[in-house]
Amino acid sequence: MNIRSVADRLGISAGRLERMLGRIVRSSDWPEPRLLRFDKAISGIEAGTVVFEDGEIAYGYPKIRRAMMLDPAIRRHFSGGVLVEEKMNGHNVRVARVGGKTIALTRGGFVCPYSTEVAEGQIPSGVFDDHPAIVLCGEMVGPKNPYVPKDVYSADSMDFILFDVSRKGKRDMEGSKAAHAIAEEYGVKAVRLFGEFTAEKAAGEIREIVEDLGSRGREGVVIKDPENLNSPMKYTSSESNCRDLEFAFRYYNDYGQDFFFSRVVREGFQAAEWSDGAAEFDARCLRLGRSMLMPMRETVEAKISGIEIAQEVEILVRDLQTAADFEEHYRRMGVRAVFDPPRTAPGGHLVKIRRVVMSTNDKTRSVLEGQLW
Repeated sequence: MNIRSVADRLGISAGRLERMLGRIVRSSDWPEPRLLRFDKAISGIEAGTVVFEDGEIAYGYPKIRRAMMLDPAIRRHFSGGVLVEEKMNGHNVRVARVGGKTIALTRGGFVCPYSTEVAEGQIPSGVFDDHPAIVLCGEMVGPKNPYVPKDVYSADSMDFILFDVSRKGKRDMEGSKAAHAIAEEYGVKAVRLFGEFTAEKAAGEIREIVEDLGSRGREGVVIKDPENLNSPMKYTSSESNCRDLEFAFRYYNDYGQDFFFSRVVREGFQAAEWSDGAAEFDARCLRLGRSMLMPMRETVEAKISGIEIAQEVEILVRDLQTAADFEEHYRRMGVRAVFDPPRTAPGGHLVKIRRVVMSTNDKTRSVLEGQLW
């Protein structure tokens, strides 16, 4: 790989890129293709950006900021109408064709063997035949998702859901209209588009949408500029905030404090803006409190009973080699996990994965043995 040429394409000096190698920029030769991966954002380059052996670049997906007070945020950041799409709850991937093969990159810039197999099976090759430089940005969702398993979606295993598109070598996303046009032309699944609303009326419409999504176990919405001139923003349901807390408190010592704090703060702003009545506010308080205390209690009681705290997920693969590659992918990311022997199932092979949550196990054990906090 020609470092000087790569640096020129990235808009930085060759010397600066060389100094970042091995620290911020990591090289990878497994699985193919060979690439350089940006672990952190620097010099205007998003984290998760990858540079392939042939010099092509897939920039990281930009972080979408969150609206805390919905109506003021919309009025401040959008001058005309807004498009409202469903925010899916899964893991973010970018799918592209590199060296003649379809690959799926995680948000961090890793080639995920399991996500790649799903993308190969669900995205028609014609997309890349007609648009060789396209990068499809989407969410992998479904109950057989090893990163974020959710059974609220209609997928039997895991589905790729398109929400944006970009091009190799381009930092900018092309927006909702471009993504839905690609989805319709090639038969790719796309996020649900609820419609376009004026900035003045959007908050009320979005509240109704978010309340309905929350009641059905869904996450929330992404609000976008119809002409893709302003950055999008996201807004989540109370139920989604509480489910995140319920999951994280089960493994309380393996999540940063900001993860917990930010979701509680969201609840406070939403309760104020939506002017919760006494009954609504009591229900919100109960939902929030239970989401934190119940999983914590279950974790402590499990440890008292001698049960190891672990996350159990299941994946469905067509090819057994994909399961072996995904196990190696976990190992290289430093994830300690036990993969059960594959079981034959409709559509392929089921593999149960048990991830041991070391920090929560160790902390809970030490406290139960009398260690002070």
